[in-house]
Amino acid sequence: MNLKTSPRLFLRLFLLGCLFSTHLVAQNTQTITGIVKDKISGESLPYATIGVQGTNNGTSTNTDGYFTLFNVPSSGVLIISYLGYQTTKITLTPETIKIRLVIQLNPDYNELKEVVITDKKDQLMKVSENISQISISPAQIATLPSLGEKDIFRSMQLLPGVSGTNETSAGLFVRGGTPDQNLVLLDGFTVYQVDHFYGFFSAFNSNAIKDIQLYKGGFDAQFGGRLSSVMELTGKSGNTQKVGVEGGVSLLSANATVEIPLIKDKASLLIAGRRSYTDILKSSLFQNIFDLVANAEETPQENGFVKVDNEPSFYFYDFNAKLSFKPTAKDMIALSYYSGEDNLDNSRKVSIVLPSLDIIFDTKDFSNWGNQGTSLKWARQWNSRLYTNTVVAYSRYFSNRDRDTDIIIDRADTTSTTITIGTLEDNQLQDVTARIDNEWLISAQHKLEFGLQATYNDIAYDYSLNDTVPILQRDGIGLLTAAYVQDQWKVTPQFTLNFGVRGSHFDVTSQYYIEPRASASFQLSKRIKLKAAWGQYYQFMNRIVREDISQGSRDFWLLADNQDNPVSNAVHYIAGISYETPLFLFDVEAYHKDLTGLSEFTLRLTPTSETINTNNLFFGGTGYAQGVEFLLQKKTGIYSGWIGYTLSRVRYNFPGISDVEYPALHDQTHELKIVNSLKLGQWTFAATWLYATGKPYTAPVGSYNVDLLDGTSNDYLNISAKNAIRLPAYHRLDFSVTFKFNLTDLTKANAGISIFNLYNQKNIWYKEFDIIDNQVIETDINYLGFTPNLFFNLKF
Repeated sequence: MNLKTSPRLFLRLFLLGCLFSTHLVAQNTQTITGIVKDKISGESLPYATIGVQGTNNGTSTNTDGYFTLFNVPSSGVLIISYLGYQTTKITLTPETIKIRLVIQLNPDYNELKEVVITDKKDQLMKVSENISQISISPAQIATLPSLGEKDIFRSMQLLPGVSGTNETSAGLFVRGGTPDQNLVLLDGFTVYQVDHFYGFFSAFNSNAIKDIQLYKGGFDAQFGGRLSSVMELTGKSGNTQKVGVEGGVSLLSANATVEIPLIKDKASLLIAGRRSYTDILKSSLFQNIFDLVANAEETPQENGFVKVDNEPSFYFYDFNAKLSFKPTAKDMIALSYYSGEDNLDNSRKVSIVLPSLDIIFDTKDFSNWGNQGTSLKWARQWNSRLYTNTVVAYSRYFSNRDRDTDIIIDRADTTSTTITIGTLEDNQLQDVTARIDNEWLISAQHKLEFGLQATYNDIAYDYSLNDTVPILQRDGIGLLTAAYVQDQWKVTPQFTLNFGVRGSHFDVTSQYYIEPRASASFQLSKRIKLKAAWGQYYQFMNRIVREDISQGSRDFWLLADNQDNPVSNAVHYIAGISYETPLFLFDVEAYHKDLTGLSEFTLRLTPTSETINTNNLFFGGTGYAQGVEFLLQKKTGIYSGWIGYTLSRVRYNFPGISDVEYPALHDQTHELKIVNSLKLGQWTFAATWLYATGKPYTAPVGSYNVDLLDGTSNDYLNISAKNAIRLPAYHRLDFSVTFKFNLTDLTKANAGISIFNLYNQKNIWYKEFDIIDNQVIETDINYLGFTPNLFFNLKF
């Protein structure tokens, strides 16, 4: 709903939530508190699970590894698990239950005296207790096949509900949403540019990431500002015990990570860097990728020859640094920094030799884009029941492209003509955010979460012709303030209800936006669980696609204004059921999303004059996304993996573009993913196979010629209905082999080969169309074929 009321409404809602959540008096219960850590590095482990053996009583750690568990018998047995670590048991005594526990989990499978090892759970991913939430282990990503790098976002694309066929986009299409509808957080600041090299690689160095949480939908009231999903990434804090050094190299890039304990058990520094060396050494892998992006080659023509002279210079880098300090057992202070950037010189010369003239297109094309972000965090565990996390963050996104083309026409009569066409595109975004989040454990039945957030955005976009003629200029400054409250109510040991509300005020529209959220889970039996969620979501900025079929499409961020680019809205409906044993998990979720306030920009070509009016090229529309996801996972053992299948549809309705409803460009009816991992001693073999319905597109279906009165003629196209034709089905097999070994007692290493598209399937990226003698000539532009990559990593 969209309410034009006073801020007092939020205060009333907040107080009502607090009163409703505190109607039960806290019971006198045996309560234990503690923190879960990595035994080797001393890192706290977020979202680890702690349960009492033989009961449904359990909880999970917060983002800093703290936990509180009620109703624990003094001689109970705790079971503690975390993705990628040993699952362990601890037998409590009347003495230990009275102290704050420090639980250490071992990732190296060494025997521990204080605990009993029950399993080795080196899984890649784990389905959470919460609906549509999945935990992913960055440490296990390295075993999966990859195009060139250990890739966090590419690994997420192997999950059901997340499109896995976007080779040129590391951004995620989650349950019919687009990448700009995902909220991506790294240590509390928003990351707007999530990939390198035109989408082939993720912008995140997995060696610097400790934990990944993916919320595919129905997420709680603490998150806002996006319609589709949330990716919450927690960076490593650094080793507080000893200095650690890690490095690696592949056919595209090199990386290094250093962890330094500044004060043992209290303060640490982590520094991680990654850079491609493609501007120095152009490997075959780089050339294959660049040729795909640039589509550069020599092409014989019927009456002449076309030659493309192109020596691209490209590199990317990213840098992470994090300083962490625990002044007391209850406090955590962290300063986190990230910077990532791509630089491309795609200048080229195209020579066309014809019988009567020569044409030269001399193009200077420079681009750079990236993201910088930093956050300062103070978290405090006030007591066993109250936790506060305060973050001040800054993020900056930038994208620039300067392109100039000199068209030189040399005729047979020795006359010459030179035409210059240039475009300049610049998109700048700044984000300053302050937020405070609180968790209050009122009782064993109620956990109240509440908080405040304020975000200041300054977004500017400038697209001009020949540096002087503005084509599209948009500037926006906005302040978004929000408050939320939600209660996790354990109605019975089997039934849990989460309900909350988020209220926002956006000063650009001078309106208030209320977003109620609710979810529930019911443990039908020891192995069967039912779950459901519903919620409203608003988005106050959008990444618009500027389609350009002649010079390449570009994206740009704009602030919502309720005119050309309205505030977007989504309503989520989700229901699911899961069946879980110690060895297997079968999970099914169905979803439906209603979308309003969508916006598209329909500039198809780069203008060559100032006659175009871009103000009329923004169109508003609605849509919906719906589907069913199936997941069958084998969780443990030397062989593990999963099968994921998604049946879905995404439909848009833009009256200014089409008279009828049409499929979105990313609509794919069927998508099947099979992920396999086999560990034999020091060897790990992994294979992934993907199959998906072809994506829709709009195409010319015929052409005709009209003779004009002045003796000239024009060619015209008959166009299909919007996105009425589909590409052939997409399928691909990837394979990798990793060998782990020790160089010395203190030096570990791994090496291997990863093969992308093992059987060299010719998957179509898109189609190009030319008209020759009233005939539509269709050309397929394919994705990458068989592409091997070698890698080697060291850890001291």
